[in-house]
Amino acid sequence: MVIYVTSSDPRFIIYLGKDKYENESLIKYGFPIDVWFHVEGYSSAHVYLRLPDGITINNIPSNILEECCQIVRDGSKEGRKQESVKICYTKWENLRKGKNMEIGEIGFKNDKEIYYINNVKKNKELLNKLKKTWIEKQIDYEKEKEMYLLEEKNKRKKEEEIAKKKELEEIKKNKEIQKEKRFEYIDELGKEITNKDEVDLEEDFW
Repeated sequence: MVIYVTSSDPRFIIYLGKDKYENESLIKYGFPIDVWFHVEGYSSAHVYLRLPDGITINNIPSNILEECCQIVRDGSKEGRKQESVKICYTKWENLRKGKNMEIGEIGFKNDKEIYYINNVKKNKELLNKLKKTWIEKQIDYEKEKEMYLLEEKNKRKKEEEIAKKKELEEIKKNKEIQKEKRFEYIDELGKEITNKDEVDLEEDFW
C-alpha cells in the first residue's frame, strides 16, 4: 500500500511507501518529476514529492519542503526521537539501486545532486494536520508508470507539432516580407528608369 498525503498546495503530490517492500517498488517505478526525501543518518520512510509543471527541485516552495520534512522525520523511528535532524533530498533519477543492496536500500549516482535541510525540528501542529489527510491506496506501479510515459510522449508530440506549425508560419511570413520587398524594389527601379528617360528626351529635343 502507498500512503498519499494532501499538501497545502494541490498541485503537489506527496506519497510514501508503507514498508521497505513498498519502498523497493517506489524506487523502481518512480517518475522523473519525483523528488525523494530521507532522514540523513537514520533509517526512515522514503517520502516522494511529485512536482507539477513549471517546478523543479531548485524552486520547490518552502511550505511544501517543510511538509515533506515533517512527514519523513516522523517516518523515522530513531529520527523522530531527536530534537532535530538533517533531511536529504534528491531527484528520483539520481537514485541508484545496486544489485547487492538490501531491500529498500538506496545509493546515489551523483552526490553533488543531493540537497540538505538542517535542523529540522518537529512541528506537531503541521504534522497532525498532514496525518489527518493520509489515504492508503493499492496501485499498479507498472501501469501507472506506463500511463505517465504515454502522457509525456503525447505532450511532447503536441509541443513539437505546435513548434513546427509556428516555424512554418514564420517561414511563410518571411517569404511574404521578401516578396513585398522585391515588388518595392521593382517599383522603385521603374520610377528611376522613367525619370531618366524623361530627362534624356528633353536633352535630345533641345
